[in-house]
Amino acid sequence: MQIGEAAERTGLSIRTIRHYEEAGLVIPSARSEGGFRLYTEPDLDRLRVIKRMKPLGFTLDEMRDLLEIIDALESATGADRSPLLDRLSSFHQAAEDRVRQLREQLEMAEGFAHQMLTTFQAAAASR
Repeated sequence: MQIGEAAERTGLSIRTIRHYEEAGLVIPSARSEGGFRLYTEPDLDRLRVIKRMKPLGFTLDEMRDLLEIIDALESATGADRSPLLDRLSSFHQAAEDRVRQLREQLEMAEGFAHQMLTTFQAAAASR
């Protein structure tokens, strides 16, 4: 599929997909005779991984590292898998930590929003 359909199916903009391509995170599987980027389902899966990492604050280098681990795991066997799994486990722990931090931030933001509502209601009632 071309980049427009890839963007639509992943919820990313064409510009963002091109940025991730320039950063080396995802490379279109092929090009059409006219030079258009062509993406496959595995390409879309990579874009979805990247999209999920972004709100957790992972850097492009961290995203690249995780994608390399995932790629390597597909062909690794025996003892080669153990260090990859250890690195993958580190990413899992980092993701869990970042999710916890986001939950704490959300809780604080919700508390603030509730405080503003009660302040507004009190001010409106005293008019």
